[in-house]
Amino acid sequence: MGIKIAMFGRAEIITRAIKIIENKQNITILPFRYEEEIEVLELIKKAFICDIYIFTDPISYLYVKERMEKKRLPVVQVALDEHTILSSVYHLMQHYPHISNRLSIDTNEEDNILSMLQELNINSKHTYQYSYQKETIVDFDAIFDHHVSLWTEGKINHVLTSSIMVEKKLHSLGIPVSMMQIPSKNIEQAIIKAVSVITFNKTTSNQIIIGYAALKDSIQAIHEKDIVISEMGKIREAFARFAKKTNATVFDTNNHVAIVGTKSLLDNLTRHYRDFPLLHELNIELQLPFNIGFGLGLSPEQAEENALLSLKACNLEEKSISYIMNEREELIGPIGVKKHVDTSKLYQALIHKARLNNELSYNFIDFITKRNNEPFSSNDIAVYYNVTKRSAERTVNKLLSGEVIRVSGEERPYVKGRPRKLFTLNQ
Repeated sequence: MGIKIAMFGRAEIITRAIKIIENKQNITILPFRYEEEIEVLELIKKAFICDIYIFTDPISYLYVKERMEKKRLPVVQVALDEHTILSSVYHLMQHYPHISNRLSIDTNEEDNILSMLQELNINSKHTYQYSYQKETIVDFDAIFDHHVSLWTEGKINHVLTSSIMVEKKLHSLGIPVSMMQIPSKNIEQAIIKAVSVITFNKTTSNQIIIGYAALKDSIQAIHEKDIVISEMGKIREAFARFAKKTNATVFDTNNHVAIVGTKSLLDNLTRHYRDFPLLHELNIELQLPFNIGFGLGLSPEQAEENALLSLKACNLEEKSISYIMNEREELIGPIGVKKHVDTSKLYQALIHKARLNNELSYNFIDFITKRNNEPFSSNDIAVYYNVTKRSAERTVNKLLSGEVIRVSGEERPYVKGRPRKLFTLNQ
């Protein structure tokens, strides 16, 4: 069955996207072209016969973000990233050499992009940045006024904008302005990601898991590009082998290697909380420290956001490390690192407080240590012991009555139905 992608964007971007997939018979792009971002509010009402939604600029998505999240619709955004900014500025330098050091740029990136421009030998002294937040509706007047003020004061001679509306307003005043140049590579990556997500999300009953791997930020900043590229290639090869074992899909982003999967991938990670083979394999193969961050979610967007958050948490430590962030934004891990469990104390509590027999006690200790003392549900016990859900719930009730475990939260592994209670040791 073919995959239908609803794509929202400027005509020229959608034309390029259609060109990218022209030889792929299983993918259809349903084009929703606009001349101003606000038009997406009406266009989104017409996009109902599709599998996934791609937004080609960050501002149009902000108009419908709340609606998409409320309905849990699968969304992919074309990245407006470092590569986009650098290629856009490079394009300007080729056509307007005199403007290179007198620019005003607006972007949804919070990071300081001025340091990036040093790669193009641009002095950032007379280059100005306006960053808007991804989580809020963009104030077009604020962006517009920022550029106009710099132009009026004679500080700039060109504007590079990510907004169609801002471009039109500046152009009407005779202020030289250009739109960001979205690289075809970014469009293609968004399409690949969308196809990967839908391949594993034909039903909405399963959790989605997305993982990102990358060298640590500090390492990428100080090492030569050839070394970084070589090490990232090793990560991708290891991820490809891992994907074959877990029915997952691997693809590249600009700075990361990504993996997308569902139950098989999640089960593998759950089995290896204490001894994550992929982490140890890469520790042997790579010369530089790295991060692996996994995110769980009921939608692709939620899983991606959580994966990026767990990846960010990895950067807080200097050594190679891996975390998982679940759909409640709780950080699990580090995985592949054994947590201490006082098995002697636990055994005494199971026998004397929960009044379990020897066999059940030893099995529960094995269950806890293999899960690396991470929170669990009664369903996890049922699967591990290969017993009915009711039998697992009886065991949980004994553990609760004996105060061996306590309630630590909830999980919602399905879109529909009641959430499951999660438990943790009372140690």
